[in-house]
Amino acid sequence: MSNEELWQAVLAQLQFQISPANFATWLKNTYILSKRDGQLLISVPNNFSKEWLENKYNKLIFHLIRGIDSEIRELQYTVGAPAQPKQPPARPAPSVSADSQLELEELKVDRSTNLNSKYTFDAFVVGPFNELAHAASLAICKSPGCVYNPFFVYGGVGLGKTHLLQAIGTQIGKDFPEKRIRYMSSERFTTGVVSAIRNHTMDNFRSLYRDLDILIIDDIQFLAGKDKTQEELFHTFNVLYERGKQIIFSSDRPPKSIPALEERLRSRFEGGMIADISNPDFESRLAILKTKIAEHGMTLPDDICDYVAAHIQRNIRELEGALNRLFASYRLNKKMPTLQEARALLHSVIQNPNKVVSHKKIIQMVAEFYDLKEKELCALSRKKEVVRPRQIAMYLLREELKNSYPLIGKRFGGKDHTTAIYACEKIGKELQESEILLDEINLIKQRIYSG
Repeated sequence: MSNEELWQAVLAQLQFQISPANFATWLKNTYILSKRDGQLLISVPNNFSKEWLENKYNKLIFHLIRGIDSEIRELQYTVGAPAQPKQPPARPAPSVSADSQLELEELKVDRSTNLNSKYTFDAFVVGPFNELAHAASLAICKSPGCVYNPFFVYGGVGLGKTHLLQAIGTQIGKDFPEKRIRYMSSERFTTGVVSAIRNHTMDNFRSLYRDLDILIIDDIQFLAGKDKTQEELFHTFNVLYERGKQIIFSSDRPPKSIPALEERLRSRFEGGMIADISNPDFESRLAILKTKIAEHGMTLPDDICDYVAAHIQRNIRELEGALNRLFASYRLNKKMPTLQEARALLHSVIQNPNKVVSHKKIIQMVAEFYDLKEKELCALSRKKEVVRPRQIAMYLLREELKNSYPLIGKRFGGKDHTTAIYACEKIGKELQESEILLDEINLIKQRIYSG
C-alpha cells in the first residue's frame, strides 16, 4: 500500500469519527510526507493544524494507522512541506479495487451554504428508527417555512442527524435556488458571536443570519450555558420566524433535557415539530451497510455483512468505520477477508458491551449528559441539579451492571444502601410515566455503549 493509499484509508475512517466541520478544518490538505523506520511524517498546512492534531487527534490517528499497518510505531507532524499536486489521481471505474478517493468526496462543501453535496435523501436509508424525521423533512422541502417550523431533530451520536439536516438544505437549494440557506454547527455560531463582539461587528453578524431563508444549526445542545450566544439566537429566531423563514435544529437530546438552556429559547424549540432518530434495527443496519458498500463500488460477502450488522447496533458511523477497515485490509492484501479474518480485523470495534462498560464510564456519561463534573455527581451535595442525575446513575449501575445496592452506595461517597434502593425504585417508577425521562436514559445508554 502506498503512502497516499494509507493516508486516504485513515481519512476515510476519521471522517466518521469526528464532525464534518472539524474534519474539513484540521485534516484538509494533509498527507504522508514519508515513512521510515516505523515513523510516519505527516505534512500539515499550518501550525494550528499541527498543534490540534498532536494534542487532540494523535491517539485516534495512531490507533487507526496501526489497524492498517502494524509496523508504524510513531507519528510526527511537520509544517510547510512542499505542496502535493493539486489534481488527485484519476479515479478508477467503480469496482472492488476502487481506492478511497471515493470516501473523500465529503470535502465537496459549498462555501456559501456550508452544505456538503454528498448528503442527499437518495443516500439516506429510511427505516422504522427514522421514518418520522424523514417524512417531516420531505414535507419541509416542499413548503419551506410553511410546515413544521421550527423543526427539531434529536437522537444519539452517529445516527444520521447531520445527514438529514444537510439533505434538507441540499434539496431546498435545488428546488428553490433563490433561497438563501446556511448550515452550521452550534460551535460555529458561537464563534461568530464571539468574533462579532470582539471586532464590534455585531450589526453585520445579525444581518448575515437574519436575512436568511433557511437557517440550519447542528448540535444545538452545545449552546447550553452560553448566555450571549443564546440571546443572539433567540432574537435571530424571532426575526426569521416572524418572516416565515424555515428554522431547523438538531441535538443529542430533546429540548427539555438540554441543561442550562434559557426557558424562552427552550419554548421556541418546542413550538414546532420534534422528531427523534432512534437506534436502527437489524434490517435497517443491513440496508445501510449494503448502501454504503455500493457507494464505495465494493462488494462484501453476505456472511460478513450479517456479522457486522448483528454486532454493531447503536452507531451508523461505527458501521461505516468497520467497512472502511475491511476495505483497507483488501487494498493491503489484495483479497477480500474471510469471515474469520473479518472478526479478527474488527475485534477492537466489536466487543462485548458488558466487558467494555464499567461503573466509571456510566458515571462519566451521566455527568457529561447533565453538564456536571464527575466529582459533583459522587459528592454529598443535595442540590436538585445533582441529586436527580445521581439517582439516574445509580439506576443505570443497577440495571446495566447488576451492581449490589451497598456497592452502588459505596460508588457515591459511601452512601447507605437504602439511598441506592430509593433512587433505583424512584427512577424505575418514573420511567413508566415519563417519556422524557425514558428518552434521556436511552440517549445516555447510546453514549455508554457507543464508546
